[in-house]
Amino acid sequence: MAKWYVAAKKADFNGIGQRFSISPVLARVIRNRDIEGDEAIEKYLHGTIRDLYDPALLKGSREAVLLLKDKIKGQMPIRVIGDYDADGICSSYILKRGLEACGAVVDTMIPHRMKDGYGLNEHLVDEAYADGIDTILTCDNGIAAYAQIEQAKKYGMTVIVTDHHEIPYEEEPLAESDPETGERSRRRYKIPPADVVIDPKQQGDTYPFQEICGAVVAFKLMQLLFAEFGFDGISTDLTSGKRSLLDELLEFAAFATICDVMPLREENRILVRHGLELMKQTQNVGLHALMEVNQILPWQDGKLGAFHIGFVLGPCLNASGRLDSAQRAMELLDSKTREAAVAQAAFLKQLNDSRKEMTEEYVKIAVEMIESGPLKDDRVLVVFLPDCHESIAGIIAGRIRERYYRPTFVLTRGEEGVKGSARSIEGYHIYEEMTKCSSFFTKYGGHKMAAGLSMREEDVEPFRQKINEICTLTEDDLQEKIHIDVPMPVSYVSFRLVEELELLEPFGTGNSKPVFAQKDLKFVSARALGKAGNVLRFTVEDSEQKRWEMMYFGGKDNFEAYAAEKYGQAALDGLYSGKGSPLYFDVVYYPGVNTWQGNTKLQLVMQQYR
Repeated sequence: MAKWYVAAKKADFNGIGQRFSISPVLARVIRNRDIEGDEAIEKYLHGTIRDLYDPALLKGSREAVLLLKDKIKGQMPIRVIGDYDADGICSSYILKRGLEACGAVVDTMIPHRMKDGYGLNEHLVDEAYADGIDTILTCDNGIAAYAQIEQAKKYGMTVIVTDHHEIPYEEEPLAESDPETGERSRRRYKIPPADVVIDPKQQGDTYPFQEICGAVVAFKLMQLLFAEFGFDGISTDLTSGKRSLLDELLEFAAFATICDVMPLREENRILVRHGLELMKQTQNVGLHALMEVNQILPWQDGKLGAFHIGFVLGPCLNASGRLDSAQRAMELLDSKTREAAVAQAAFLKQLNDSRKEMTEEYVKIAVEMIESGPLKDDRVLVVFLPDCHESIAGIIAGRIRERYYRPTFVLTRGEEGVKGSARSIEGYHIYEEMTKCSSFFTKYGGHKMAAGLSMREEDVEPFRQKINEICTLTEDDLQEKIHIDVPMPVSYVSFRLVEELELLEPFGTGNSKPVFAQKDLKFVSARALGKAGNVLRFTVEDSEQKRWEMMYFGGKDNFEAYAAEKYGQAALDGLYSGKGSPLYFDVVYYPGVNTWQGNTKLQLVMQQYR
């Protein structure tokens, strides 16, 4: 089971509470997110669009704007080449829509996952040249396409790279070890020979926050280009109802930030919070239709959060690139009529429903492989599922990573060799670890927490052995850690506290939901809910004999096994009947509200138990 830790970061919580009109509990939660100093707290709680960083700070951005302006003026054909995931789709839309508004001759090409693979390749370069394209503009890819960009330059084409992934590098041996660090090699970064490269992770870039997604890089470029053309900027007053084109593009930058699992701190937090408010009244016909077919209606009930984007809407865009063609998602965002948009959105939803079924099937197969063979003892899981559709490898890797809390590679048999996706855990930079054994890959790229790769099938087992051989993760590293914000009896929960916690939204990577803990909470009864009976609703009782409803969405089977082992099957049966003796568990929980048939009441959601 996971290890529990109580955050012990210190500050004057009462003083912070008084200065910002918040409770000491909320002040402590904020401090636990490493937000220190009045200026940082103010920005965290009340940051606005005015607090976003100047896009001109991105290295190469000014040069790219001047180059694009010249191409637009000369009506030279520009092709945007993106990626087939939500970030790549949103990036492509942002650039195409923005360039069109500036009068550019522009089209888009999103690689087909099965036929083309990830990012810019020789075939796409040849095709662009044959089509008379003057300028290739990449988004969410390109930083690793050295040979392909070299080829485009030989054709005499202009190439602008916009990306956010790690810069490829090679370890260059040193004649002597470094006297200060003791290192015997140094990294030689390999920037592609494009006319301009924009990537916040490249050397010499002074942008204050590197952890932005491809769509935000694209958005920043359009921000500068719009300023060059004298267009309206971002709307700062959302109550006016007036919207600029840049507002619509910001919606998709925010959408992609959530889907690409970027940390929701610094300007990402501000951008997502503002973008969600804009999306509630979106004027993009396609996005409106996608919400509609998924029964998400923020223009009626005002409800739209990071969860809806990351777990409902985003997967529909991703499904187009996984099971069909991402061009369908582009067509959705480009829709001009509600009728066409709803038809396209319904098709994407259907694709996503199919993707869910496929995912469940292959997660079960992957678990069986791990449990029944030598993989179970590996610190880094390399699971080869030859018959699995390569498009769902990343989702399966994420699910396996969550179940076993180990870095996970899921590999599938593609048309040419093996393709796969990787997902990592805290403290394991998966891209850097892959670089240490890059000889196994025919192509790879990614960042700290996720990566993609291609390799020869005969190298799968040697790679598995090598990646485990060089792994330095300890047993402690491989134990999931639950960081508790505040040990707090459930009797302290109130509507005011729940309302205060909303100030911390949106929640996600880098800004997790705050969690609280109570020891020896009394469980009075239990009931299984949902289609599969896998959701549990408990009645619990606090020290003042007040009863609360507590939900648990983490899986009934594991809870039952643990409770039966701790108290016996008869005691568990008594909990379900409500007639047995109460059981006591330590719990980690999050407080919220539940509204049903017009009645609103406090509700607890259990995250962990022991």
